[in-house]
Amino acid sequence: MIKRFLLLLLSTPLILNANDTKPVLTPVQEHVTMQCGTEPPFRNEFWNNHREGIYVCIISGEPLFSSKDKFDSGTGWPSFFKPITPASIEEKKDASLGMERVEARSLKGNSHLGHVFPDGPAPTGLRYCINSASLRFIPVENLEKEGYGKYKHLFAPDPKP
Repeated sequence: MIKRFLLLLLSTPLILNANDTKPVLTPVQEHVTMQCGTEPPFRNEFWNNHREGIYVCIISGEPLFSSKDKFDSGTGWPSFFKPITPASIEEKKDASLGMERVEARSLKGNSHLGHVFPDGPAPTGLRYCINSASLRFIPVENLEKEGYGKYKHLFAPDPKP
């Protein structure tokens, strides 16, 4: 029952208010993005997503990560070794919970995304451990339709030598 409830909360579509462009967030999205919360591992929308596309900020729509840079970290959260554009992620020292970490925030959305750890794969050695609730996934086939056509080049086949 709780699992079904969580999946319903996580999959509720993002709605924009009629009078402005502020997104109406689910309770989980609000907790994660505005209160620096964390969603449950292995019980979130994108931890096991293997489709090609980009992940954008649920608040601002800013492109943040590509599926090409996603890897299975075994943590139960979507993990990436780099953002599409490093300047889109603000990194802040986080000493909460009695430990030193680096918080990852969406620069334009001013929202909590997750944390950055120095234990990721090559080429960066970084692991951006991100909450699904802070993201919206745009499949490669919808990039143009949703206004992200300029990111289609990320999924072009590599030219053969």
